[in-house]
Amino acid sequence: MSTTYEASGRSNQKRRTRNELIAATRDLIAQGGAAPTVEQAASHAGISRTTAYRYFPNQNALLIAAHPETQVTSYVPGDAGDDPQKRLHGAVEAFIAMIIDTEPQQRTMLRLSLEADTAPSGLPLRQGRAIGWFTEALAPLTPELGEDGVHALAVAIRSAVGIESLVWLTDVAGTNRDHAAQTMTWSAMAMLHAAMDGTPPPGQQGS
Repeated sequence: MSTTYEASGRSNQKRRTRNELIAATRDLIAQGGAAPTVEQAASHAGISRTTAYRYFPNQNALLIAAHPETQVTSYVPGDAGDDPQKRLHGAVEAFIAMIIDTEPQQRTMLRLSLEADTAPSGLPLRQGRAIGWFTEALAPLTPELGEDGVHALAVAIRSAVGIESLVWLTDVAGTNRDHAAQTMTWSAMAMLHAAMDGTPPPGQQGS
């Protein structure tokens, strides 16, 4: 559990309470509007605000816990082996599917992340989680590209895959979500093929 309070005594009941607050937060986000506060999540879950604050001392902690990426450790398919194309394709498709399935939460987190002066610290979109997942998928290319090259490629792929790209493709370009997903996957694989064919990401030439 995340705090001393949650870990001490009646852990199963406390875990249920915590999960109810997270579920309420996600439900409120899905309904649209501003990111919910701890008080709003508590009211929606039928839990006292005093109790809620024992689990989440502020809105920042609540939103981070409610973000769907928080518990993910890997998106590489279990049967992908060492094939970087299979590994990346599977990871990108799974990541995109998660983004679309949890789009309201993703949009809320994106909006908060763009508020440079007021955005809470520790927001998932500012922690580069997907870069780590893509770096893992591309790990078999380390002997060829080097660690810096693999990282640069993961960063480039992340720039074309995620909630930011989905928002632009759907809201600005006017594509539907299926086409947006296909475009993001195509972009990711095109970058991989370019790197494997001898054209590394910008900044890696000669390294």
